[in-house]
Amino acid sequence: MIKVLILSPGGMLEFQADEVFLPGSFAPFEVLPGHAPIISTLEAGRIRWRAGGEEGHIDIRSGTVRLVADTMTICAESEDI
Repeated sequence: MIKVLILSPGGMLEFQADEVFLPGSFAPFEVLPGHAPIISTLEAGRIRWRAGGEEGHIDIRSGTVRLVADTMTICAESEDI
């Protein structure tokens, strides 16, 4: 599982996910447990995730993501939180 923390000016969202799909600035990408550490910028789009057969999403205008040891922190501009 990946521990995900999404921070935005409007609030915070924290959950565990089996996989996360991100709108990377150069190309969309997927993160699964055990992924190598990464820091990336995000462009306007939708962050999607799956956890235990359930799906969720949040729309963002821009942001950054950091992943280390299955802990993902996303700072994003979003009104959905």
